[in-house]
Amino acid sequence: MTINDVASLAGVSIATASKALNGRQDVRASTRERVLAAAAELSFQPNALARGLLSGRTRTVGLLTSDSVGRFGIPVLLGAEDAFGAGEMAVMLCDARGDAIREQHHLRALLSRRVDGIIVVGESTDPRPSVSKDVPVPVVYAYGPSDDPEDVSFVPDDVGGAAMAVEHLLALGRRRIAHVTGPRHYKAARDRAEGLRIALEAAGCEQAGETLWGSWSQRWGRHAAEMLLMAEPGVDAVFCGSDQVAAGFVEAARERGRSVPGDLAVIGYDNWEVLSTETRPALTTVDMNLELLGRTAAQHLFAAIDGRATPGVHRMPCHLVIRDSTAAA
Repeated sequence: MTINDVASLAGVSIATASKALNGRQDVRASTRERVLAAAAELSFQPNALARGLLSGRTRTVGLLTSDSVGRFGIPVLLGAEDAFGAGEMAVMLCDARGDAIREQHHLRALLSRRVDGIIVVGESTDPRPSVSKDVPVPVVYAYGPSDDPEDVSFVPDDVGGAAMAVEHLLALGRRRIAHVTGPRHYKAARDRAEGLRIALEAAGCEQAGETLWGSWSQRWGRHAAEMLLMAEPGVDAVFCGSDQVAAGFVEAARERGRSVPGDLAVIGYDNWEVLSTETRPALTTVDMNLELLGRTAAQHLFAAIDGRATPGVHRMPCHLVIRDSTAAA
């Protein structure tokens, strides 16, 4: 079926049928209803390519990631795809796999297909090189911010998320709070350590021992537990920089005869449910709301396509998921 068939059935000109189908205001309501009814009866679908040529837009966007199989990239991608689906936008997904040359190849491929805009999904919250100046369409960065402050970036508020976790421990009466986290060169690890410092300082408390920096792994969590519990036997709570670290810490603490949450309250970070719900006891943890972050990035890409970009790094709030690994002292 073509627009000619719709116009014929509705008894209007092709131009009028086109205006009605495209939501133009210069068509009487009764005429628009007649045209829409004819289109529905004929199961007419407008030709997306033709509409794109007329409007200068293809209603197609690119999602460029380096973390398509990672536990952080996937929820961001799902959230963005939800928003694009609601906006009737087609999505082209490209995985650069952390390779700068592959990323440039994918950018050229997306532009050759005349996408209206691109979301670049990072593999960590460390700033990444901007690609915006090399492409003629709007770009929004999600999870990993651009290193150009004039770009539009959305990241989780790790400082606020960590402070929220420590405030929860303080509210439970815990006062000897230690911190075990990932590598110091990761911005996420530094931000979470800063959130802990801010919360403890506001409560007039001192941290139990020094921050223990290591890898994002259960093995490091177990090793850190052995060191911490030997050096700081009076510790009554531990804020871990990831769920992997927290799961290892809980396991080693139990082996050393320390009960969780009786002797030690433990909080993780990321709400990676493969670990956080299966650890015994289940982990209280910080959820970064990554699907919401992805949806918000997509909505702001819509705005940028319409000429309403919102430059800067936008920090999205996290929320605390309370489970069995924390309890009142």
